[in-house]
Amino acid sequence: MTETKEISKYLPLSETTCYTMLCLAEEPLHGYALMQKVSEISQGTVSLGAGTLYTIFSTLEKEALIEMVSEADRRKTYALTGKGRQVLALQIQRLEIMAENSRRIKPLIAD
Repeated sequence: MTETKEISKYLPLSETTCYTMLCLAEEPLHGYALMQKVSEISQGTVSLGAGTLYTIFSTLEKEALIEMVSEADRRKTYALTGKGRQVLALQIQRLEIMAENSRRIKPLIAD
């Protein structure tokens, strides 16, 4: 299996997973800080609950897209791995194509 196929098998990312990975690409974060940052960068359009977030953490960690980098006072801090960065980069390319097409089509559907 080629590297691109290996990475593309994770796509498309859900909106919540994409925002989680975007936040972890900037800096390692623990759960509560990540929930706040997702809400902030999504301009309030995405709100992560603890259960959803920890399911995302578990899945991404199992797939080696994120890794725990520290644990203090029961707070686990996670960071994106190199593989996670590759997956996120490919997702961003997909979203850029979608945004480009949306800008082109938007005038056709406006009232």
